[in-house]
Amino acid sequence: MPHRTLAPVFTGLRAGLHALFAGLLALVVVRVVWTGGSPWALALAALLAAVYLAGLWLARRERKAGGIAWVCALTLVWAPLMWLVPEAAYIVFPLFFLYLHVLPGWVGPAAVVAATGLTIAAFAVHGGLTVGGVVGPVVGAGVALLIGLGYGALQRRSVEREALVAELLATRDRLAATEREQGVLAERARLAREIHDTVAQGLSSIQMLLHAAERADATGPGIAHIRLARQTAADGLAETRRFIRELAPPTLDRGLGSALQRLAEGWAQREGVDVETEIPGEVALPMDAQAALLRIAQGALANVAQHADATVVRVDLVQDGDDVRLTVADDGRGFDPASAEETASGTDSFGLRAMRERVEQLDGDLTVVSAAGAGTVVAVTLRGVAL
Repeated sequence: MPHRTLAPVFTGLRAGLHALFAGLLALVVVRVVWTGGSPWALALAALLAAVYLAGLWLARRERKAGGIAWVCALTLVWAPLMWLVPEAAYIVFPLFFLYLHVLPGWVGPAAVVAATGLTIAAFAVHGGLTVGGVVGPVVGAGVALLIGLGYGALQRRSVEREALVAELLATRDRLAATEREQGVLAERARLAREIHDTVAQGLSSIQMLLHAAERADATGPGIAHIRLARQTAADGLAETRRFIRELAPPTLDRGLGSALQRLAEGWAQREGVDVETEIPGEVALPMDAQAALLRIAQGALANVAQHADATVVRVDLVQDGDDVRLTVADDGRGFDPASAEETASGTDSFGLRAMRERVEQLDGDLTVVSAAGAGTVVAVTLRGVAL
């Protein structure tokens, strides 16, 4: 929701302008009716009111293109009315503000000067050239110009303040997201420790006990079941350790580049796959962006290990101004990204859907290019995140 603390001020000024116009126009109508003036004057007054209301209707629908035409139409109707009814000259005062507000650049002040001259001429025609007939419009024009300048400065200040408030709100939201991300990382680390101390240790103990049982009675009737149980425990322990590695990513205290490098090297050693990297030493990013990119790289490498059967993997991190691009490419068997994302399990934290959700939280772009037998390229681009 925009924070427009000055909106009531602008609303009050506009309401005052409308009230001034309506009051002066009512004065003209009363003057014509009281003195039995020309029916043409009443017709022009009605037309002037209709044109003014039409302009308000356009303004409420934000049709700014018709503003200049509206002001010109008001002037064309007001000028002959002023020649018929001298009191119509006072309508020039609300017109001053309309000129300054609607007409662009120097055209507004120029229109004020021209309207002032026209008003002085109308007063001279009706009652001769007098000091009041000259000073009144000139003073009114000067006051209108000063108020118009103040209104413009106030409006610019309001726009600047709204931009500042929007920036502060965006910063607050980013800080809140960073805090949430830190909380998630801390919770994942806690879960990794708990799994390591309970499930992993339990499976390791079961495996050792079954191994001891296998050695104690290598020819017993149940040896096949013992070996199967030991192998099942070993597989469960390996899977549990993989979960622990995924829950506890490499630390980011030395930056994203260092963490990605350690991740790639550790993954290459575990999986026996060549990993080529092009990663800068330092990339200045917010913590939430660093954590997201690290998680996405970890998920992409996990997918390569499980599905790609690749021989070479390449991990690149490139910073271009305020934009950052992470690419994980492999020469594996490839797949159909569309069908894979449609059938992705909601519990797969490193699936394509989860990656896309992480990227969308940072207003980034995720591109997956793959085909059967042609390898896979996962590219993430975050714009305007560099510090």
